Amino acid sequence: MLTLADDTLVFDFPDVEPRAGCRIALQRTLRIPDDGQRYPLPPGLGSFPLRPVDDHLETVPEDWARHGGVFLPMYQSEALWIDFTAFYPCAVKIAAGKINAVSGKLWANGLQDDPQDYVVVPAQPWLDGFNVDAGLIRQFVAMPLGLGYTAEEQLTGAAEHGGVQLAVYPMKADLYRALFPPPEPKSPEEGFEDETSVVRFCRVRSDMGLAAGGLMRQTIHADPYGLDAWDQDHVSRCFVHLLNSKQYQAVTGERPPHRPFKAKSYAKAGLPWFHHYREGRALPGARLLAGLTSVGSVFAAKKGRALPENGPLGPLPVKPLGKAKVREEDF
Repeated sequence: MLTLADDTLVFDFPDVEPRAGCRIALQRTLRIPDDGQRYPLPPGLGSFPLRPVDDHLETVPEDWARHGGVFLPMYQSEALWIDFTAFYPCAVKIAAGKINAVSGKLWANGLQDDPQDYVVVPAQPWLDGFNVDAGLIRQFVAMPLGLGYTAEEQLTGAAEHGGVQLAVYPMKADLYRALFPPPEPKSPEEGFEDETSVVRFCRVRSDMGLAAGGLMRQTIHADPYGLDAWDQDHVSRCFVHLLNSKQYQAVTGERPPHRPFKAKSYAKAGLPWFHHYREGRALPGARLLAGLTSVGSVFAAKKGRALPENGPLGPLPVKPLGKAKVREEDF
């Protein structure tokens, strides 16, 4: 069962286990420079507003009715990260324009482990971009379809789908009960340790997709449970459509959120960036995604000049998140 609450997608599987489910929010953030440097995690700037497609069928593009789901407004000057909150282990597949953001392969139903094409929550607290190398992603940024920027166009040669696709699979109930027996009856929200509590701060036509932006240090964790842990007979899917700010206002009659800060302004103010530490094996980068041409490189090839406001940021104050290792010695 999929519901929307406070701009958060709520995936529940009561037929599997009363506590089974997770929550996914799509968060706004700074667009880091696409300059070849490897940046820490930028701050969260709040959730994107999510609106159900079915509430706006008279004004959204006609083909959206077939996909259903939700939509959000996104400026080209900002970036998107996906925030996972889990009170029960789930496997989550993420795609952009039906290109898997973890494996780089075309969207396919079901989970695959060779290579792994999903993340495991709550072990994976968030995902900021395409998996291009072990411990390295390229940031999710919005670009118009049809100009050759998006991952979908570069890997398929077509600008057909756009948007973000999500699919959630819960852990098998018998395995969950064996691994996490509750010491006493608890509410659903308390049934599993929430490791994502660390917080980072008229008809229109939609032609927006996600492209590969700047490089960011982020680990995508290998599945600690194995493929057989997931109940693939139960899945909940959501198609997240993208609109630019003007399209969003035309469809909903609502003003879009304010434009985000520029990364350079945020950095000059001395405000914190973040580093998240967690033990566990990191997935290798996906060869297909490593071959993506970034937005800055595509722009330079098309225009013969550098992407505007894309200079390096210099030294940044970095705040650690999560548990840190402490070295033990004799004394």
